[in-house]
Amino acid sequence: MIEVRHLTKSYGPKKAVNDISFTAEDGQVLGFLGPNGAGKSTTMNILTGYISSTEGQAFINGIDILEDPIKAKSFIGYLPEQPPLYYDMTVDEYLSFVYSLKKCRLPKKSHLNEICEIVKLTDVRGRLIKNLSKGYKQRVGFAQALVGNPKVLILDEPTVGLDPKQIIEIRTLIKRLGKNHTVILSSHILPEVQAVCDRIVVINKGRIVANDNADTLARNLSADHKLVLHIEGSSDEVKKVLESVTDVERVFVGRQVDERVYEYHVEAKEGSDVRRGIFKKLAARNYPILMMRSNELSLEEVFLKLTTGDEYGGAEKIETKFDKLEKGEKDK
Repeated sequence: MIEVRHLTKSYGPKKAVNDISFTAEDGQVLGFLGPNGAGKSTTMNILTGYISSTEGQAFINGIDILEDPIKAKSFIGYLPEQPPLYYDMTVDEYLSFVYSLKKCRLPKKSHLNEICEIVKLTDVRGRLIKNLSKGYKQRVGFAQALVGNPKVLILDEPTVGLDPKQIIEIRTLIKRLGKNHTVILSSHILPEVQAVCDRIVVINKGRIVANDNADTLARNLSADHKLVLHIEGSSDEVKKVLESVTDVERVFVGRQVDERVYEYHVEAKEGSDVRRGIFKKLAARNYPILMMRSNELSLEEVFLKLTTGDEYGGAEKIETKFDKLEKGEKDK
C-alpha cells in the first residue's frame, strides 16, 4: 500500500508539488498521469526516496519513506523510464548483481528463473545486455524491479520501445502483478492506462485534479444525457418519433450517412436514460437503429479537459455542435 499525505515539494518560491494526497491500495494498479512539468516525476522521485519532500509524508506499506528510507525502499521495485542497466554484463550477471545489491533472501536460482520466465528473458540470459534489442533491454529493466518480490512496483513508462505484441504481453503482466502487488504506473499512452489501471490520478500544476476510475471520470465530465444515432428512414418522420419519446428535450438532424440513413443528435433531460424508449418507439414504426452511442468522453478528452480546460474538446465540443445544429435549424 502507498499513502501520500499533503505532500509538497518547493524549489525556492516555486512549488513543484502542492499539497497532494492519494492512496494506492494493495492489489490495485494506479495510473499516475500529468502533462510535462505537472509534478508527476517529482512525486515519483519522492515515493522512491530519490528526493525528499518539503512538507507532508509518503508511506510505503506503513513506513515513512523519510523516517526509515532503507526499510521503505525494501518494499519497492522501481523501473525508471531509462532502465539502470550495465551493458557489459550478461542478463544473468546483471540480475545476480541486483539480487546481491538488494540483499535478497529468496532462493536465488529459482527466484531468478521465475522472474526470467515471467518477463520472457529465459532465451537471452547468457547474452550481453548491450547486444539486446530495445525491447529486451526494457524487459531486463522490468526483471530487476521484480527481484526480491517487492510489495510495491513503481513503473515509469514501462512499455517504451516495445513492439505491439510485447506491449500487450507487458500490459497483461502488469495486470497479473497488480493482483498481488500495489502498482503505480506512469505513462503518456492513455489507452494503456485505461486498459491496465483500476484507478487514475491526474496531476496538473502540482495539484491533483482528478482521482477516480476511468469510467467514472468520463461519465462525470461528459454530457452523458446526449446521444448520437444513425437511423434508417424518412428524416422528418424519424425526428418526430424521437421528439415524442418521454424525457427527450431536443432532436437535431445531422449529416446523411447513407441512402435513407441520417445522423441524429438527441438531448434528454439530465439524469434520464431514454435509450429504451427510443428503441421501442422506432421499432414500432420499423425504423432500424444502425448505431447509437453516448457522448461520453474518451480518456484522452478527459485528460485534456482536466489539464488544459480545452473549451473545444470533450463535452464542450459536443455542446458547441448541438448549438450549431440548433442555430442551423433556426436559420432555415
